[in-house]
Amino acid sequence: MVIVDPVTRKITGRVLVGEGPHELVADTAGKLAFASNYGTGPNPGTTISVIDLVTARELRRVDVSPLRRPHGLYFAGGKLYFSAEANKAFGRYDPVTDRIDWILGTGQETTHMVMVSKDLKQIYTANISGNSISIFDLQERGGWLQTVVPVGRGPEAIDVSPDGRELWTAHSQDGGVSMIDLASKKVIGTFNAGTKRSNRLKFTPDGKRILISDLAAGELLIFDTATHKEIKRIAMGKSPEGILMVPDGSRAYVAVNGDNFLAIVDLKTLEVTGRVEPGAGPDGMAWVSSK
Repeated sequence: MVIVDPVTRKITGRVLVGEGPHELVADTAGKLAFASNYGTGPNPGTTISVIDLVTARELRRVDVSPLRRPHGLYFAGGKLYFSAEANKAFGRYDPVTDRIDWILGTGQETTHMVMVSKDLKQIYTANISGNSISIFDLQERGGWLQTVVPVGRGPEAIDVSPDGRELWTAHSQDGGVSMIDLASKKVIGTFNAGTKRSNRLKFTPDGKRILISDLAAGELLIFDTATHKEIKRIAMGKSPEGILMVPDGSRAYVAVNGDNFLAIVDLKTLEVTGRVEPGAGPDGMAWVSSK
C-alpha cells in the first residue's frame, strides 16, 4: 500500500501488506487503513492488513480463517465489514478488540462487495456469480432478514445514491446497470451502459452523475443519473478498475491497473488533468483527511 499527497502527487509512505491486496478503506478518524489480502488464483488469501496511517506501518495482519478470499471492505459504526468471496459470506472485524465479532452467510455465489447504510440497519452485498444483490434488514430482536434481488449477469460494482434511496449495480457480463429501490427492495429500472466488462460504479457526491470503469474497453463512462444518458467516454488505458471520489466533488481518481497509474479526472470539465504513479497494479483506494 502507498500513501500519496494529493497536492504534490508524491508518495509519502509505503507499507508492505499481504499477497494480492485488492480493496482499501480507512476508518472514520483517518488514523487506520485496512487492506484485504485476496491472494492469488492458486493461493486464496485469508488475511486483512491493519495499517497505521500516522507512522505508515502495518500494525497487524488479521487472520480471517476459515473465511477465504476477503475482498470488499466497508467501515461503519467503528467496525470493518468485509466480504469472504469463497464462503458466500461476509464478516465484521472490531479493531478495538482485535477480533472478528460477527459472520453472516449470503448463500449466494461470489459475494464480492459489501456496503452498510448510514444508520447501520441495512447491509448490501454484490454476488457476482449469483447474479444478485443481497439486502439485509436489521430486525427488532437483533436478527437479520435477507432479501435476494435478482439483477443482470455478473453484478460486481455497487454504490448507494447520496440520498440513501437507491442502490445501483453494474453487471460485469452483460453491459447493463440495475437500479434498486431500497425501501421496496425491488429493481425499478435497468439500462444498457454498453460496457464490455464493468468493474466499478460510483455516484458523484451530488448524485447527479455516475462513473463506471470498463476494464475490458479501457474506458471511464459517465452517465446522467436522471436520464441514464451517456455524457462522455474517456480513454483511460489498460484495465481501469477502482474509482475514488474526492468528498468535495471536484475530482475523481481512477486506478488504471494495467498501466500502473492513477488518472485524475476533473469532474467539472470531465477531462483527465493529471496522473499519479504509485507503483505496479493499483486498484483499491481510500481518501483520508489530515484534519
